[in-house]
Amino acid sequence: MLLLVGLGNPGATYEDNRHNVGFKVVDAIADEHASGGFRGMASLLEATSFSIGSHKVILAKPQTFMNLSGRAVRFLMDFYKIPIENIYVFHDDIDLEFSQIKIKKGGGNGGHNDLKSIDSTVGTGYWRIRIGIGRPEYKSMVSDFVLGNFDVEQMKIIDSICSRISKSIRLLFDDAQKCVQQLR
Repeated sequence: MLLLVGLGNPGATYEDNRHNVGFKVVDAIADEHASGGFRGMASLLEATSFSIGSHKVILAKPQTFMNLSGRAVRFLMDFYKIPIENIYVFHDDIDLEFSQIKIKKGGGNGGHNDLKSIDSTVGTGYWRIRIGIGRPEYKSMVSDFVLGNFDVEQMKIIDSICSRISKSIRLLFDDAQKCVQQLR
């Protein structure tokens, strides 16, 4: 069993924020592969599932707001007995240029508070699919920047990225580095 988690903040207010790119990816995967919609679980998260090849996949969107997603990931990990190496987390990354994608297993959190929450709750040995949102000019602008919306042209590019990730999801499970090459 595999767990795919998209990071973001719940609610329409945050829907098109840069910080919600993880939710957008998971939504695209659900649209492409899952027949049922997301349903609430323990007020911590929304989840749905599907199978692809021999993989049973749980898609999740924590509803705890950013900085507390570790609780939702831990709940699913324990409930479904999912090992840490079978967890994939999709998230925004200000250290990557806009639209750049990088995949790695383990590593640091780069100051991302939601990753800090997951790291402290489940450990660091999970997969991270980092989607570049660019960086504001000044460090003091980071909070407003990540909680700001993509512009129309950027949103088209993000939607395309989400679609490409969704169509390449099986490759992600089988060969993450080959998946990155395909997504370029």
